[in-house]
Amino acid sequence: MKLLATGANGQLGRALVRLGAVGRTRAELDIGDPRAVAAALDAEKPDLLVNAAAYTAVDRAESEPDAAFAANEAGARTVAAACAARGIALIHASTDYVFDGEKPEAYVETDAIRPLGVYGASKAAGERAVLAAHPGALVVRTSWLFSADGTNFVKTMLRLAREKPALRVVADQHGCPTFAGDLARIVVALAEKRLPGGIYHAAGDGPTTWHALASAVVDEAAKTGRAPRVPVEPIATTDYPTAARRPRRSILDTAKLRALGIVPAPWIDGVRAVVQAS
Repeated sequence: MKLLATGANGQLGRALVRLGAVGRTRAELDIGDPRAVAAALDAEKPDLLVNAAAYTAVDRAESEPDAAFAANEAGARTVAAACAARGIALIHASTDYVFDGEKPEAYVETDAIRPLGVYGASKAAGERAVLAAHPGALVVRTSWLFSADGTNFVKTMLRLAREKPALRVVADQHGCPTFAGDLARIVVALAEKRLPGGIYHAAGDGPTTWHALASAVVDEAAKTGRAPRVPVEPIATTDYPTAARRPRRSILDTAKLRALGIVPAPWIDGVRAVVQAS
């Protein structure tokens, strides 16, 4: 099976390329350009396209809504329509930020979506656009993505542990960190199943908080001599104001995925991999 991945400079895109996908970066393929998308599909003739291209600057999206919706809704629609017209399977990456975080239990795929900010709203609109244009597409929601590539929370905590005498990290937001390498493995496994269209949740095994995740990063880095063991102080969301509101509890239930025999790896395995690579 030939896979083509958009957003090949991003965390998921790079991980997919490592697994053998053909990657196209934003410079090589602007998903907002219908002619460019059509030309890429006609040139590569993939069996499946993974749309990992997205506007992901959560806070900046609050002041750049047009840019967020252009990529996350209009661009996603363009890709989906082009794939549908050619009979190409599609997997579209989405996010836990389509939820408001007020559900006490983990979110299942059929739960109502209520995004709190522009980024989440643009991704929610993208989900609807993709499934309308390509009913056979799979939408894969993930959360708290990290890897050794690019900019992400795990790498930031590792850098700050080397630079600061102590860290202060939000402890009242809950979610499931997801290693990009594991998400890529899951995406490929889903592609091989040739499933009917729909939504799947794919996130690292084990809910946690940003504070606990940061503590795990510091612990792993200290054990391997890659950073000093600095204290990590828990703080409240109100102590760290941001432009965009984050869901307080956006834990994704992965039972639907597990029923297919696809089991997400513990997120701590990914943390260890990133620390080792850094």
